Amino acid sequence: MAREKIILVACGTGIATSTVVATAIEEEMKNRGIPVSIRQCKATEVPGMIDDVDLVVSTTPVPQGLGKPVITTLAFLTGMGKADVLDRIEGYLRD
Repeated sequence: MAREKIILVACGTGIATSTVVATAIEEEMKNRGIPVSIRQCKATEVPGMIDDVDLVVSTTPVPQGLGKPVITTLAFLTGMGKADVLDRIEGYLRD
């Protein structure tokens, strides 16, 4: 079985928006057969939580130079481009 991938989901407050995004990613990756563990945080907390993370997905800009892939998107809130973003997430996790 594939190693569980860790996704850090960030938004402005680390509460409501990140929960919507986290739920959508978790459900879709499960459907695609990719085991994931989701952590949620504020965008400002990302640098301190990045060490063992495989991917960061954020609805707001996060600091540059984190050394990990970052997807910044509003697709989970607007619905526009959501399938493309989910495909990008899968691509990063399948490495």
